[in-house]
Amino acid sequence: MLVLTRKKGESLLIGGDIEISVLEIAGDSVRIGIKAPGDIGILRKELYVSVENMNRNAQQSTISAQDLKDQFKQLKKK
Repeated sequence: MLVLTRKKGESLLIGGDIEISVLEIAGDSVRIGIKAPGDIGILRKELYVSVENMNRNAQQSTISAQDLKDQFKQLKKK
């Protein structure tokens, strides 16, 4: 893993077409901006891991199609 130190307003480049900029630093949070081509997917890691886990659980699930429809109806009501 490459570890870099950047200050507010500074950037780094990945390849020639991805730029990551530090927009704001507040306490223990950092706001970053990412410029990348539209065909490059960008996801927060926790979202990616969550989707992976849901897919894994779905493969192991024995839920019926009707039960799944009922669950979606309940989600829509919220």
